[in-house]
Amino acid sequence: MRVVKVGDAKNNLSRHLAYVKRGGRVRILLRDTPVADLVPVDSAVLGGAEDAELGRLERLGLLRRGNPGPLPSELLRPGPNTARASVTAALLSERRSSR
Repeated sequence: MRVVKVGDAKNNLSRHLAYVKRGGRVRILLRDTPVADLVPVDSAVLGGAEDAELGRLERLGLLRRGNPGPLPSELLRPGPNTARASVTAALLSERRSSR
């Protein structure tokens, strides 16, 4: 949590709001006494605003929403069972074979 004085909060409001938007918190002090907290808005309150932003990004072609169905079972199966090889050993082997 950032702690700032009222003067700093007023002079750098946009910077502090950007910090809060990313999930941070800012406590504002008036003569060394806490008077306010800037906190992110609960996502349940936003609801429609987030959906509208996702729709805008989807129309621009920047994202594609997934369907809310169940995960395919092949995603939950373990991957191939390979022996753990050293990355360094693989790199040295590749370099030797290319000479």
